[in-house]
Amino acid sequence: MDNTEDINDEDLLDYDIQMNIQESCQNSACSESSSCENLKILDAIDRGDLFLLQELSDVPAAFTEVDSRGWFPLHKAAVQPSPQVLELVLHASYRLNLEERTMDGETALILATQAALVNNVRMMLVQGASPDRTNDKNESPLLLAVRMDLFDVAVTLISRGASVNQHCLKKWTAVHEAAKVGCTDILQLLLAHGGNLSETDQHGVTPMAVAAEYGQTEVLEILIQNGGDVNARAPNGDTVLYDAAGSGNPDCIDLLLQHGANPNIASLSLQLPIHRAAYEGHYLALRIFIPITTRKALRLSGQSPVHSAADGGHVQCLELLVRKGFNVNAPLGTHISENYGDLRRSALFFAISNGDVTCSEMLLNAGAKPDLDPLSCLLVAVRAGRYEIVKLLLAKQADVNCYLTVFSDTVFPTALQYCLRDEIMMRLLLNNGYKADKCFSCHHDSTWGSDGEDADCRPGRKIPFCDFISVSWLQAGRAVRMLLDYVRHVCICSKLKLILENHKEWPEICHILGNPRSLSHLCRLAIRSPMTPQRLADPKTMDLLLLPQRLKDYVMYKEHDLYYDIICSNESN
Repeated sequence: MDNTEDINDEDLLDYDIQMNIQESCQNSACSESSSCENLKILDAIDRGDLFLLQELSDVPAAFTEVDSRGWFPLHKAAVQPSPQVLELVLHASYRLNLEERTMDGETALILATQAALVNNVRMMLVQGASPDRTNDKNESPLLLAVRMDLFDVAVTLISRGASVNQHCLKKWTAVHEAAKVGCTDILQLLLAHGGNLSETDQHGVTPMAVAAEYGQTEVLEILIQNGGDVNARAPNGDTVLYDAAGSGNPDCIDLLLQHGANPNIASLSLQLPIHRAAYEGHYLALRIFIPITTRKALRLSGQSPVHSAADGGHVQCLELLVRKGFNVNAPLGTHISENYGDLRRSALFFAISNGDVTCSEMLLNAGAKPDLDPLSCLLVAVRAGRYEIVKLLLAKQADVNCYLTVFSDTVFPTALQYCLRDEIMMRLLLNNGYKADKCFSCHHDSTWGSDGEDADCRPGRKIPFCDFISVSWLQAGRAVRMLLDYVRHVCICSKLKLILENHKEWPEICHILGNPRSLSHLCRLAIRSPMTPQRLADPKTMDLLLLPQRLKDYVMYKEHDLYYDIICSNESN
């Protein structure tokens, strides 16, 4: 009987496993041997050892291995400076097609281009590397050469057939890149070989607009000489001149104007070049645009460059505009104002909403009115905790007792809503004429307003202070204790009393309410009573009072001027 008949299925399975193990070991040994040769190749490339590379060329498999970055020896040879080394590696890498990418998506030609090795670039092109093979961003070697201002590399690539109008992922061409970088010699080379100066990127931007945006005057001149349209517009309506205004380069602006660029063409967002220059803070550019921008164009745009300069926070531009006669109180057009949730109108509102003390002060000193917006500038500053801006606004006649009825219609003036947990801001408002007595006017008891003075405070009409302060986190005890420093004897309603009984300040509040107020306190209130909040907030008016300085300080609640105390302490430190 044949011996094979005695081999069962289990024996066959064992044999198959052993053979697989043996084959795996053999492959592993070959791999280790090949890896060793590959390391020798990489070391030889580093050292420029031509003799060793010649010997190792007999192991072509080692030239097809990659490292942890996905680099073949060819990639490494492409970025070293010796053409002889690259030539040996190229011949030994005949199994490759020269278009292999690293893990970063770069071919050997791209690596040589980025290394500015023109001889290596030329050699790989001669050996058949494609000049248009891109990286993962679809950027061609030519575009990368332009970005690095490598004229010789660009010439080499073009001479070997590189496409000058090839797009990257954002449809950016080499001409766009040359316009951005400002390499005029490469730009002329590209144009001489068919570069399209009217090509647009994914946003519809031409090389002309790119050159204007980056302030490349010489590039602009070349593009204009080659037929570039100085009034070309992107899909969003931005003109080349608008882009030049953004760069702030007066030479670019003058060049475009000399060739017929129109400064009165607005973008789709109704922005003119003068607005862009003011917003970006380009003083010299703004000086150019002021005399050539028509009042009609500004009126149709619905906004003044004063708004733009205030929004950008550029006080020098604001001062220039004011000297040139621009109105600091010019309102935004309704069609522009409605684009903002707060329906802002004034330039001052932009400065205050940005927390810009310098621009706010400049505008106020130039005559800006603080109460032109639906949402008071003062309320914006109070809510943001901008003490210095609040001081400036109060000194310039802002109404500390204004009401904002859109969100919540209250018996007491609105400003206090935004600072009940901010003692510094509360004192700042109260010291400057805030009507604290309005906080004790409500409908819960008949102890207040019996003479009909507050008859409009009916339930369902206005929210009294005791209802507003009922939320625990508003710290009602501390707020009411501060308010009592600014009123005569008052009675509190049963609801407010119920709220305050749970606060630590209640014993002191109860003592004040249950006893007559001091004569000095009543005299202070009597002196302040005929004075408007605007007069109280105006330092010049207070200086005219024929009172001793100590009495002035008492009338102005200097002992409670926490903001002044903080400033003094900071200056002393």
